[in-house]
Amino acid sequence: MNVFDVLVVLIPLFPLTAVLLNGLLGHRYSHDLAHRLAWGSVGLSFLCSIAVFVNTIQTGQAREVIAYKWIFGGDLTINLAFLIDPLSCIMLLIVTGVGFLIHLYSVGYMHGEEGFTRFFTYMNLFMVSMLLLVMGNNYVVLFIGWEGVGLCSYLLIGYYFDRVSAAKAATKAFVVNRIGDAGFLIAIFLVFVNFKTLDYTQVLANVSHLSSEMATAIALCLLIGAVGKSAQLPLYTWLPDAMEGPTPVSALIHAATMVTAGVYMIVRNHAIYDMAPMAMTAVAWIGGITALFAATIGLVQTDIKRVLAYSTVSQLGYMFLACGIGAYTAAIFHLMTHAFFKALLFLSAGSVIHALSGEQDIRKMGGLKDRIPLTHALFLIGTLAIAGIFPLSGFWSKDEILAHAFINHQYVLYGMGAVGAFLTAFYMFRLTYLTFYGHSRMDHHTAQHVHESPSIMIGPLVALSVLAVIGGFPGVPPESGWFHAFLHPVTAAAGAGGEHGGAGIVLMLMSIATVIALLGWGLAHYLYAVRAEAAPELAGRFPAIYTTLLHKYYVDELYDFLFVEPTKQLGRVWDWFDRTVIDGIVRVVGHGTESGAAASTWVEKHVIYAGLNVIGYGNHLIARSWRRLQSGMVHHYAAIIVAGLFILVHLILLWWSGALPMGLALK
Repeated sequence: MNVFDVLVVLIPLFPLTAVLLNGLLGHRYSHDLAHRLAWGSVGLSFLCSIAVFVNTIQTGQAREVIAYKWIFGGDLTINLAFLIDPLSCIMLLIVTGVGFLIHLYSVGYMHGEEGFTRFFTYMNLFMVSMLLLVMGNNYVVLFIGWEGVGLCSYLLIGYYFDRVSAAKAATKAFVVNRIGDAGFLIAIFLVFVNFKTLDYTQVLANVSHLSSEMATAIALCLLIGAVGKSAQLPLYTWLPDAMEGPTPVSALIHAATMVTAGVYMIVRNHAIYDMAPMAMTAVAWIGGITALFAATIGLVQTDIKRVLAYSTVSQLGYMFLACGIGAYTAAIFHLMTHAFFKALLFLSAGSVIHALSGEQDIRKMGGLKDRIPLTHALFLIGTLAIAGIFPLSGFWSKDEILAHAFINHQYVLYGMGAVGAFLTAFYMFRLTYLTFYGHSRMDHHTAQHVHESPSIMIGPLVALSVLAVIGGFPGVPPESGWFHAFLHPVTAAAGAGGEHGGAGIVLMLMSIATVIALLGWGLAHYLYAVRAEAAPELAGRFPAIYTTLLHKYYVDELYDFLFVEPTKQLGRVWDWFDRTVIDGIVRVVGHGTESGAAASTWVEKHVIYAGLNVIGYGNHLIARSWRRLQSGMVHHYAAIIVAGLFILVHLILLWWSGALPMGLALK
């Protein structure tokens, strides 16, 4: 392996080493060493990613690095291999760079937690999984990373496992994502059936041989997986509940990286989507509707993290809208800028929560601008960026998506995106005003202990704020900036997103986007700063609308009614059948009456009764015996594997010497 290959392999290997050390030995050393291993390993991965990125710019070539040959047999060959191209380079920088800052922030935020080492083990495991997802050169490695981030999401959302709400949220995230994963698996099977390979380069090079119907089928199945992972309608409900996890988890998994996996997967498979116009339309409309739908819910939420959660769902909708209209570069551009300002917003919200001793209800905040001025300034920068205020990063990436929709005559989608942008500016400035401005609504005890966060938390926020300000400039001017030129080899088949408008229409659309953002800011300023009593009055005039939005359109209640409760009832039916019918037969036969069809003698009755129970107890004993094999101890499994290999080799040698017929050897 050359230096480049070594650097590529080291990117996931560093955090994997930290997982093993902290996971297996973390209880034997101090918390200081545990967190240094955690953020240090991610920092080293970030440095390697920068080196790989620079090399890719210099060579201008995509390269594959095979770590080792993994699965081979018949038509199937799968390597643990990595594809390094402009798309994976951008994703590597986002995952490791933002991940490194969040790990640093977590040192201060999680200080004093009982499960400190466990938390960083989970965080590093997530990094390993996410890196496999974006680096893999085939669908199997992608799927391993895909399932890995799902597992880590479950572990991190349920970090406070002694809280019922956290345990339920973790389970909900795990179950809902399994729905999407089922569609993703079907897509992988269809890819192998049609191409006899699962390597991206071979699949995408021969995609023209697919029929339109098969391309549509694969694209729609991939879309199901993307909808689940990226929290789009109708599988979005797990993401707001995921706010039960610690705030750094929200920033890392549910804002900057994991939820963008669906967008990355669609862009990676854009050649398949380009052959499936119906699937493209489905992607665009799911994104547009989700962007608007989630924005309306964010208007009235009262939990600081849930407002940001619905904002994430909405912003992911913009990325899907961009993919659906062929603006793949714009989708990745917004993915990048969103990682900057949304991580900044979540971590700033965590700083507020830290200052208020755990309080998350914005109705119990207010007047914090002068009490925690650094956090206020940083949160305001994030708000300006996500609202699309010129010239911050969110302005450039969101405006480009809306411009693509308008120029390519997708006027309804443009209108939905524009309304969503107005609502985004409104609810984000509403959140800012209620949190930092006006009179204090804190209780006396909380107000006495308000304090600015330590430097280990503020430092990463400052770095993210700089990125939120300047992160959009690589894409300026639109369609001809450095960012677009760099990604062009990956997204070239998309025709660069369709038609391009002239300078005049682009300036007009930029002006409209600016006016939309300022109108949203102005309305929030009036309702929550100039005339604070106006907002409650407005809610009182439209109670049905307000209540519906506050209860999130009752979607969770609808899902409970249609799916959750019927499933529980089915379980209760089988439980009743087991206790009443099965156990009832044993009782009736064993304790039957002394007359009629009952057993004729006391001995016969109890012999039958004992015989029936022997079956149950026998199964129980057998199960307990076999359960001992699943000890959870790696060295036990290794011993069993070695013993099995020894027996297998012994049988082969006996057959080779003629002492054992082949049929018996196989048996």
